[in-house]
Amino acid sequence: MALNFNNALGVHEQALMLRTQRTTMLASNIANADTPGYKARDMDFGSVLAQATSGRSDVAMQQTHSRHITGMPGLNDPAALYRVPSQPSLDGNTVDEQIENAAFARNALEHQASFQFLNGKFTGMIKALKGE
Repeated sequence: MALNFNNALGVHEQALMLRTQRTTMLASNIANADTPGYKARDMDFGSVLAQATSGRSDVAMQQTHSRHITGMPGLNDPAALYRVPSQPSLDGNTVDEQIENAAFARNALEHQASFQFLNGKFTGMIKALKGE
């Protein structure tokens, strides 16, 4: 009997990859808090995850060579949305450090939850293979 990892792992594999991408975005926002003109970005995680799991992509990446790797659906830059600042700064920077730190902490918790769920799935599969 063949093991299908897509069915076994469900949406959590893609959720983990998207949470990692969101972590990078939020970390970039925090790192650029003092950069004039920097626009804070984030993603609508629910809609990007739905897009990634449905297998469709609104923006198709083009390959210039047949040996170039293709992009994954849901991981394209158009998923990035610009934040609307609650208090715009005079230098055009839209980063609110408190909002970014809170979003980063929440995303880290959700990333850890997805990771622990996947770890439990793999542990269960290993036990099943060993016959425990």
